[in-house]
Parts: sequence; structure tokens; C-alpha cells
Amino acid sequence: MELNTLDIEKIVKQVMQSVEAVETKPQCSNDGCGEGIFPTMEDAIDAAFIAQRQLLDCSMADKDRFVKAIRNQLSKKENLEKISKMAVEETGMGGYEYKLIKNKLAIDKTPGIEDLTTEAMAGDDGLTLVEYAPFGVIGAITPTTNPTETIICNSISMIAAGNSVVFSPHPRAKGVSELTIRLINRALKEAGAPDNLVVSVKEPSIENANIMMKHDKVKLLVATGGPGVVKAVLSSGKKAIGAGAGNPPVVVDETADIEKAAKDIVDGCSFDNNLPCIAEKEIIAVDQIADYLIFNMKQHGAYEVKDQAIIDQLVKLVLNEKMKIKTEFVGKSAKYILSKIGIEVDDSVKVILMETDIDHPFVQTELMMPILPLVRAKDVDTAIDMAVEVEHGNRHTAMMHSKNVDKLTRMAKLIQTTIFVKNGPSYAGIGVGGEGYTTFTIAGPTGEGLTSAKSFTRKRRCTLVGGFHIK
Repeated sequence: MELNTLDIEKIVKQVMQSVEAVETKPQCSNDGCGEGIFPTMEDAIDAAFIAQRQLLDCSMADKDRFVKAIRNQLSKKENLEKISKMAVEETGMGGYEYKLIKNKLAIDKTPGIEDLTTEAMAGDDGLTLVEYAPFGVIGAITPTTNPTETIICNSISMIAAGNSVVFSPHPRAKGVSELTIRLINRALKEAGAPDNLVVSVKEPSIENANIMMKHDKVKLLVATGGPGVVKAVLSSGKKAIGAGAGNPPVVVDETADIEKAAKDIVDGCSFDNNLPCIAEKEIIAVDQIADYLIFNMKQHGAYEVKDQAIIDQLVKLVLNEKMKIKTEFVGKSAKYILSKIGIEVDDSVKVILMETDIDHPFVQTELMMPILPLVRAKDVDTAIDMAVEVEHGNRHTAMMHSKNVDKLTRMAKLIQTTIFVKNGPSYAGIGVGGEGYTTFTIAGPTGEGLTSAKSFTRKRRCTLVGGFHIK
């Protein structure tokens, strides 16, 4: 068989690509590495880069199979229980029973390939398709508050969209983050996926995160955390998705079902000890129903603190001199926090409730612990205005309990939050007892909202001129 010049060039190119892949494939000789865990960030990124190139050759059915494999692996009782228990033990935050719910939510309700729809435009001039294509290698920073949940939902969404992902977990959650990444890699290997679609480093650090953010092979950055980390990715010069802080208010007016509102607020505020950024952080209640609301909240697990001296003690306990939260109390239970000021209660107490004015630091600061201040308002319009003020323009989450459609609409328009829950607990907004899919990367600052596979793609247009339409 004779080979022409083009055939020879093609063969040479294939050989060179094979040699280059072998030469550049990261090696992991350190103990404890493997299964997506690498000794250096550079090695992790190089591995993810090769994996994503291989993923381009996989079909949509392949990607669907990979996603299902992740869901099946992490849904196994022993794996689900292990990562849930380990997250609480390692971080010291939240509660095991809540971690089970949140991890299962991420496993079951994170969208996969079904989120990626194709647009088509056909006419006399031919056919144009607009499709959602991958970015390539995504660098994802994950928080200590929801370490496993964020890794699970990001992995599913990003792989479904055709990307590989390099995780930079919070150092205080490195053990459970590593285990979750290893479990995902085992599932992907069994499903026949390219190696190293999901990777990280053995020792997460700020230095490694900075390397990731600056690396040329990382095309998209996704940060789930506080304002500092979001600012860092937005300053990187790359396309970035930022899921930042919130300070969600809940408004209760005189038309609300007060008994239900009281239970919903306690349940939402105490969910995983108030770790989710969506959770109720302060109540703005119309004055005429405030006493009845407090009465009913106490029936459902709220412990009311009336003594101003004790409230002052709580402030000094959980906030520093600059009125910033002390991390050692983030995600701790109401029982634990009260015990530190000499008040002993049983496990039925889920929330610490007190009345304050609007300028109180407990109202103005996102505490991420089950301390819930209540502020009185003379009427519903005042309550809504106050809620807009204390939300601080984070545009994250807000709740309202009311049967007045006009007032529900007014608050929704004014507060402009990504999630607005009406007549339910905050967690209904991410699919727990509410309709819709879930995510643990809620991108308010950059506008993507509740992220899904579609969020981690870029639109590409393919045009065929002069044919392929049958109109």
C-alpha cells in the first residue's frame, strides 16, 4: 500500500501525540496518592487536562453512564454514612443526620446530561445548531461547611457537561474531601471513564489554590465559599463562577399561618446547625403577631433569651472584637453554644431566639450557627424594607410567610435574591420538600444562580449553509 504525504503526516502526528501523552502523564510516586489524588497541583492539573481531552471522544450516553456510576457509588449505605460521619468529625460542624440528607440530595437531585439541550434554527439559508460545550479543565474551590456535598454536585454537573475538574478543598476538610474524590474515581473507573476526570492534591493549601487559579490549562474557576474566595477568583483574569455569602432574612406578616411559620423557621434555621448559606439568619416580624410567633417557635425547639446580659454574653462568645464570627462556633448546636455560657438544655432545643433591634450584630452578621434574632416591624411594608436592608445586597436567599400575594410579590421584586421561598423552610429552595433540582454552588455574585451542568459550559454555534431543512 502506497502512502501519500497526507497519510504520512497523519501517522506522524498520531505517534507524536501518543509520545507526548506518555511523556506528560503525571506520575504519582508518593504514598497515599492515586485515585485522583496527586502530590502537586501541577500534576493534578496535567492529569485532568489529559482526561478531559479523552472525554471529548466519549458520547453523551457515556457521560450519562459516568454520572450514574457516581450516583450509585455514593448512594451505597456504607459510603454515604462514612462521608457524612467523617465530615462532622473532621470539621466539627453540623450534624450527622443532616449530612446524610444533604449528601443524598446532591447525589439524587443534581442534574446530569438532561440539563444540556440543543437549540436549532432552520430556514432558507440552512441549519444552525447552538450547543452547550465544555470549558475544559475546571478549577473548583470547595468550602468546609459543605465539603462532600459540593464535590458531589460539582463532579456530576461538570462531567455531564464534558469537563474535568481539579478540586481545591478547604484544608480543614481535606480528609473527607479526599475520600469523596477517591470514591468518585473508583466509580468512574468501573464505568470505563478516562482516568483522572476528578482530581485534587494530597495537601490542599492556599498556595495550591493560587497555583490552580493561575494555571494556563484551567479555563474556568468555580468558588463556593465566603466573599474572600469569590473575590480571589473574580480577580484571576479567568471566567469565574462565584457562590458567595448570604444573610437570609425571613419576613412574617399578620396574614401568615403563624403556627406553620414558626415550625418552618425553626426547622430551616437549625438544619445542619445553620451551616447552609440559605438558612434563616434573622426574623423580621410584624409587631401584632410577633409574640404569638415567638410562643409557637418555643413549642418547636426555640430557646428564648430575654436577659440582655445573657445576649451580651452570647455576642462576646461567638463574635470577636471586630464583630466577626469565631470559627470555633460555626455549625455548632444550640445546646453546645448555650452550655458555654452556663445554660444547660436538652437536645430538643434547636435554636437560640432573642429580640433585638435592626442594628444588632446578630442581625447584621451572617452567623452560620443557630442563633436567631427577631426584629419587630410596625407593618409588612416596613418589614420588607428592613429585610432588604439586612440582606446587604448579597442576592442570595430570603423567605416570607404571608397569604398576601401582593406583599409576597413586592418582597420578591425588591430583594432580588437568587432563592425566594414563600411559606416554607429555607431548604425547600434547594429541593428538600420543594420542587426543583439541587446544588450546593449557588452563584449569586456572578449571576448563574443555582448552578447545574449548563452553568459549566459555553455556547458554541455550528452553521450548515444552504441545506438540511425540510420546511
